[in-house]
Amino acid sequence: MWAIRFNAASICTGAGRRAASSVLGRGANRSNSSVFAQRRIGRRFLSEAAENTQTTAKPPPHWWVVDIDGKRYQTDGWFNVPPHVVEKVPRRLHLQKHHPIAITRQIIESVFPPPTFQYYNDLDPVVSTQQNFDSLGFPADHPGRSRSDTYYINASTLLRTHTSAHQADHFRANRSDGYLLSADVYRRDEVDRSHYPIFHQMEGARTWDRAKLPAGGDIAAQIWSDVEKLPRPQHAIAVEDPNPPFHPERNPLQSEHHSPAEAEAVAAHLKRSLELAVSEIFSRARAAAARTQEAYKPRKLKHAEALPGGGGADGEPLRVRWVEAYFPFTSPSWELEVHWGGRWLEVLGCGVVRHALYADAGHPSQLGWAFGLGLDRLAMLLFGIPDIRTFWSRDPRFLQQFAGADAADPGSLRRFVPFSKHPGCHKDVSFWLRPESETTPFSPTFYRDPSPSPSPSAAKEKEEEADDEEDGDNATTTKPMTNRERRGYPPFHEKDLMDIVRRRAGDMVEDVTLVSDYTQPGTGRRSLCYRINYRSLERTLTNDEANHVHHEIVDSLAVKFGVQIR
Repeated sequence: MWAIRFNAASICTGAGRRAASSVLGRGANRSNSSVFAQRRIGRRFLSEAAENTQTTAKPPPHWWVVDIDGKRYQTDGWFNVPPHVVEKVPRRLHLQKHHPIAITRQIIESVFPPPTFQYYNDLDPVVSTQQNFDSLGFPADHPGRSRSDTYYINASTLLRTHTSAHQADHFRANRSDGYLLSADVYRRDEVDRSHYPIFHQMEGARTWDRAKLPAGGDIAAQIWSDVEKLPRPQHAIAVEDPNPPFHPERNPLQSEHHSPAEAEAVAAHLKRSLELAVSEIFSRARAAAARTQEAYKPRKLKHAEALPGGGGADGEPLRVRWVEAYFPFTSPSWELEVHWGGRWLEVLGCGVVRHALYADAGHPSQLGWAFGLGLDRLAMLLFGIPDIRTFWSRDPRFLQQFAGADAADPGSLRRFVPFSKHPGCHKDVSFWLRPESETTPFSPTFYRDPSPSPSPSAAKEKEEEADDEEDGDNATTTKPMTNRERRGYPPFHEKDLMDIVRRRAGDMVEDVTLVSDYTQPGTGRRSLCYRINYRSLERTLTNDEANHVHHEIVDSLAVKFGVQIR
């Protein structure tokens, strides 16, 4: 039907270069039926699904049951969590002793001590759409609700996309004046060295209650008193904050609920607290880099020359700046950026909590601040880890480097020293998209899973069996039309390709990039070309291995979305 051409730039090392030509030759006669605030493409939202439920296929009599971390969940047509994500849910890297992400969490917790702050680090990752979106004021058409961004278990249940999914519950519980919550979060994302479908966030909040003041008390004065009690920075820091505490258009005050004095006091406490946390993290990163460089200098290791640098010479102030921002659940809002490695890096988002969250939680007399940050990104900067996949490695050469590290002992931290840089290779996949008239908008019945399954391993087997049946590794152009062809193909989304790559290649792929987006004059046909960079962190890949995996990726792409491979 359609010819397949692998654009295989054969720069892989090891034996098997001749395999590229054999795969090319084999692929040339195969039919199509055999055969990753920031990036929003092809937005189709939950509301659209309700309008597009017509299908020629009958709804299944039962749905697949999925086992996630020892708990069973009933799925429906919204289910889109792949096996490689399910199997990593129990890992909980932020709780593993001596793991860089856990150490980073503990350092930040040290800046927000009890009893004012309580820590919550072991909450279930499976939450409701109400917790993850509705309780935070996400609009019904927010792109974060899309199946292209979020891993759904069923239409009302998902793997949390942020730690803020637990914010309303903690405000309602009202156990303490403040809390820190760290957890693994899940998003469908691109494939590169800084993105992974599972990462880790920290959510923090501090609350004051007007009802606890004596008669005639001033809540703003109370907050300013708490600001004065905050410790002074232990490290030199230069803060740039050119904007006013709020702005009627860019960063509005919640004027119906907060006075200007109250909002200004909350903002001052928030910013001082987070400046302390960021100063602690980056000062430790700078000191760790210096110790590691010094430790390896006498041995003249070539890796020492490549160790990532810090944000300036030891003793120079750490430069940070506040930037106005927008978040659905805070106003006014800000982002904090740090000047590191010669450029400004966004490290967290924060703001004055919207009054509606406290009112809905049953505490309308309260006000306060909240923040959220990415632990993985801070850990990468703190320890000089260049590839986010490294955090998931079980290689002793990675884990042993942090065996003696202790968040309570700044002198114990060392930067990551690469144990090897394995060669890689890149291969391209080019394809024509199907016209929109030949695709079918999302309908739950189109995305049903093959059969019930009691465990992740069994689920993976069932999914692979279903794929093998549909992909038809030995099919020819005379094979009868598949069920997928009869009911229509779903529209292609870039993150669908990322999921296919992660499922078929695991952590063998370093990144996937769009290298060509071409629209043919006259016909309007659109062609895309993606470059897949194969590189293992732990061993050298042969060209045979890369070709085999690439072949599976191309096959799955063609069968699932009906694209014409070029």
